[in-house]
Amino acid sequence: MALKVELKPGERIILGDCVITNSDQRARLLIEGETPILREKDILTAETADTPAKRIYLAIQLMYTSKDARAYHEIYFKLVSDILKAAPSTWPLIESVNNHILAGEMYKALKEAKKLIAYERELVDHALHRNGEQSGTGRARSA
Repeated sequence: MALKVELKPGERIILGDCVITNSDQRARLLIEGETPILREKDILTAETADTPAKRIYLAIQLMYTSKDARAYHEIYFKLVSDILKAAPSTWPLIESVNNHILAGEMYKALKEAKKLIAYERELVDHALHRNGEQSGTGRARSA
């Protein structure tokens, strides 16, 4: 069964190791075969991978789109080690990502890595909120 992809004007998609940019009109593609496909909204760049979880996502993205996923294993495992030291509570998500990678299910690993990014955001928001309460910036002042 073919994958149906609709692209907005100017939208990009990664198809294998190629980047396809749509022209100025909406386009509908039917894609058959076993090649990595990523929509623009799911693509991270080195510039946008600005947190530990996003860097893990980028490493998985590179594994997914590469002909040799193993070329990115060393950096991936270094990033995983770093995030686990900083936030051990990420282990269940990391374990799920690892299991998908070991099974060769890179797209599923990417989906799990998105959950890791969301969890990381929750941790940061919680820490900021807690710091705001402790420093008094989270409280209203009376005049």
